[in-house]
Amino acid sequence: MDKFDQAIINALRQDARQSVSAIAEQVNLSRSAVAERIKKLEQSGVIRGYQVLLSESQKEGVSAYFEIQHKCPRCADVVHVFQAIPEVITCRGISGDMDLLVYVHAPSMRRLHEIREYIDTHIDIVKIKTHVVMSEWINNQG
Repeated sequence: MDKFDQAIINALRQDARQSVSAIAEQVNLSRSAVAERIKKLEQSGVIRGYQVLLSESQKEGVSAYFEIQHKCPRCADVVHVFQAIPEVITCRGISGDMDLLVYVHAPSMRRLHEIREYIDTHIDIVKIKTHVVMSEWINNQG
């Protein structure tokens, strides 16, 4: 990826619905060059797709981050716990006192509580900190 591909991706992150012509103007390339680059980025898997991202206030349900500390020798040894929960969106290894950051979107606060309780019952889980998402201002995830 060169600077033009990166500029195209940045433009698409700002507004994936903008025209190829508008992107071409922003990155100083021809319309056909931008269209070809976008096609290559899609075919190579750099751009995996386009989606509608709702603000937290428009979503049904509740989202939360769980900070997880476990006693397994490797994070991979405890990931099966989170793979079994369909509401888990992401599970990432992190540095610091906690080992994992798990993002969950549940249909209700009651279900979120059930998920937390389920995680807490596992013998390898030492500590859970829950952070409920109240609002969202920026989301550049794709």
